[in-house]
Amino acid sequence: MTTYAVLSEGLEKRFGAVHALRGLDLAVPEGSVCALLGRNGAGKTTAVRLLTTLIRPDAGTARVAGHDVVRAPRDVRRAIGVTGQATSVDADLTGRENLRLFGRLHRLGRATAHARADVLLEHFGLGDAADRPARTYSGGMRRRLDLAASVLTKPRVLFLDEPTTGLDPASRSAIWDAVRELTRHGTTVLLTTQYLEEADQLADDVVLIDHGRAAVRGTPAQLKARLGARAEVVVAEEEALAGAAAVLARLTGGQPVLDPGRRAAAAVTTGRDLTLPHLVRELDAAGVPLADAGLRQPTLDEVFLHLTSGADPRPEAGAGAGEAAA
Repeated sequence: MTTYAVLSEGLEKRFGAVHALRGLDLAVPEGSVCALLGRNGAGKTTAVRLLTTLIRPDAGTARVAGHDVVRAPRDVRRAIGVTGQATSVDADLTGRENLRLFGRLHRLGRATAHARADVLLEHFGLGDAADRPARTYSGGMRRRLDLAASVLTKPRVLFLDEPTTGLDPASRSAIWDAVRELTRHGTTVLLTTQYLEEADQLADDVVLIDHGRAAVRGTPAQLKARLGARAEVVVAEEEALAGAAAVLARLTGGQPVLDPGRRAAAAVTTGRDLTLPHLVRELDAAGVPLADAGLRQPTLDEVFLHLTSGADPRPEAGAGAGEAAA
């Protein structure tokens, strides 16, 4: 029997005239990573704020770590860790002082707070910088310190709201490694991200939120399979690009995307079977001179763009004055 760390049914939330959540259902098994994807304004940040007890739903129910977010918010807060879009560390304190302070705020005893801080600084690769002010840390180091602070109490559920935004690839990879390590030890992670590669790397399940509802869900592989394959053709002569696009449109049923600089055309074979030999034969029959041709699995970015092509790009309301909602 599956036990769910996060379970919601019919969550509704309005901010004035804006209907941010419209019956959101989520079911995140314990020990898994679930990625919430969606365009800006789809309802991701509203969902996280509600599940972490920062706001209350207008309708529906939600349980986190077995506790109702409305009836038992304190129990929910004791069971979770949260890393938001903005870092929560104090720039004037050292890394060690930051973690000790968070430990005391979580009501850990002095000795326990100090011991946990020392362990986490080493675990997140911050041991050598532990006694430097956080203002001297790089962006990646600050995010790792922020993540360390969110797991001081060994939370059952960790909420990560766009944790690697703005980080370089090396720093992003370090955060990914840390998340994988946490899940290996049983922590459930609910992740929102704008980096589709991040969801592809980390998530056991992906939930695509569109207009406040869970529009599509599945593993990254299942979502990619919905689109079939991606066919790409590079022509030998720029004048042949239009002919290649016409063949791709006919064979795939999709709208080809052209890259004149590379003399390339690509389209996704939504709902159709296509083999490389068939593609090459049809291009040859149409008199298209080829430089290269190939079929590959679509990226999660392409899945996202296809499935949200009609999404409303309006920002969420209620995120706070002047704050862009995600």
